[in-house]
Amino acid sequence: MDSKNDCLSKKQSEPIPGVLYLVGTPIGNLGDFSPRARHLLSNVSVIACEDTRYSRQLLEKFQIKAKLVSFHKFNTYERIPKLLKLLNQNEIIALITDAGLPNISDPGEELVSATIAAGHKVICIPGPCAATTALVASGLPTKRFAFEGFLPSKAKERKSILKIISQEERTTIIYESPHKLLKLLEELSVVCGKERPLQVARELTKLHEEQVGSTIDEVFRHFSENKPRGEFTLVLGGSQKNIAKTSDLDLIKKIKYLRESGLSTSNAIKVIAGETECSKNYLYSLIHEKNINNS
Repeated sequence: MDSKNDCLSKKQSEPIPGVLYLVGTPIGNLGDFSPRARHLLSNVSVIACEDTRYSRQLLEKFQIKAKLVSFHKFNTYERIPKLLKLLNQNEIIALITDAGLPNISDPGEELVSATIAAGHKVICIPGPCAATTALVASGLPTKRFAFEGFLPSKAKERKSILKIISQEERTTIIYESPHKLLKLLEELSVVCGKERPLQVARELTKLHEEQVGSTIDEVFRHFSENKPRGEFTLVLGGSQKNIAKTSDLDLIKKIKYLRESGLSTSNAIKVIAGETECSKNYLYSLIHEKNINNS
């Protein structure tokens, strides 16, 4: 089949009645708004979006006039039945977020699941995504990666996730806001070690886009001297069993951190020995040397 003709017929046949479309929107540069996405949004029955005011401004720049309804984390379960009713009436719905692809650290997961369960088709119109954009530009391994998005704010949940991240062998992608960035970098320095590979992408696709750092320590020093501004995507290298890159100070900090997270000293040492190939005897000797209570 001729792929070019197939693409043209696909465009002409869209949108399809009774379908939920997930549509990617620009994360910064408006030039990334695809012709297919613009065509589809110009012809759907209704567009569900996080913030109707923000989305209206974006759509007006492309002369897209459509009915907008709010769909965000505070009204998800109230809105889903109403959207499913429209699909049952063969209406066409598009879901967009403030930026990027719906369902990636943004509302959408529950609506997609409910739509499929109700027997309706879901089609994604690909578009920009901060996670994959930062990943492929980082120079870190891309064959296997984990996406964490924004970390929990509650202390217990956060410590648990950070412990998992510290042991993750795949490249990990994390989102963070500017006023919380330094705190996150400090936490990563403790659980992962200062020399863990890290690149931070700021303001992706925008005029002042930049890629910062090669290690946690380098990124921390940069943003300690330069106030964090904009939105951040962190690409963290996977855990490496390399004792040469783990200082005694980092080992002590990690023992303390794991114990504060609820692990016993023996279990904390077991975890660190597995990650770094340090012997358990050596780790116990550090505890004794630094007078850390190992009860």
